[in-house]
Amino acid sequence: MHLDVAALKEFYATPLGQIARRLLARRIRAHWGAATGDTVAALGFGTPFLGAYRNEAKQICALMPASQGALIWPPSAAILSTLVEEGSLPLRDNSIDRLLVVHCLEVAEQVKPLLRELWRVVKPEGRVLVVVPNRRGLWAHVDTTPFGQGRPYSRSQLDLLLQQSLFTPMSWETALHLPPLDRAMLVRSAAAWERIGAKMSPRFGGVLIVEARKETTAPISGKAVRSKALREMVTIR
Repeated sequence: MHLDVAALKEFYATPLGQIARRLLARRIRAHWGAATGDTVAALGFGTPFLGAYRNEAKQICALMPASQGALIWPPSAAILSTLVEEGSLPLRDNSIDRLLVVHCLEVAEQVKPLLRELWRVVKPEGRVLVVVPNRRGLWAHVDTTPFGQGRPYSRSQLDLLLQQSLFTPMSWETALHLPPLDRAMLVRSAAAWERIGAKMSPRFGGVLIVEARKETTAPISGKAVRSKALREMVTIR
């Protein structure tokens, strides 16, 4: 499966995709609760999970990377989706309260510049929720779903990457503990698989979910520090 909007939309229309959407939407809601009055955005393919926030959020948008393509969302109302370049999001500094990153980080062309751009647009008190394929999980090793595409992550890899980009992880969990097989019996028992897997083998869920906050105690790049220091030296002289 190639990770573009057509393939993603097709996957989420299947019984397995619908189960994955419900399970992940439940975990996202558990992290965020209501988003009343907040500005909410998703980067990647977040439309299956944004619908619940359309009547709550002050503003909402689905940012779709050019490498994946974009679709019209929602299909029967004012369009809230837009095509973007990963390293140059069309958003003001410190403008987003809650940012969901899903079907994005694992296929990003340049991960660190992307995370710097996320740091720029998220408010100081804002929260980022990242969903990526889990290197330990079965879903990352089966290429018939979107979670089998790109680079899967271990918790330690993602933790280091976030901290290097001035995000502090606040909470971790895994999801999608059922096997990535579109079988009627598995789909019917998905809730049981999820409950048992979360208790018995939490490290082996199909995806890692991490909520992180933006750190503002230091600038995002050393270049800005050097430029400021140089200006101050010139002024003194």
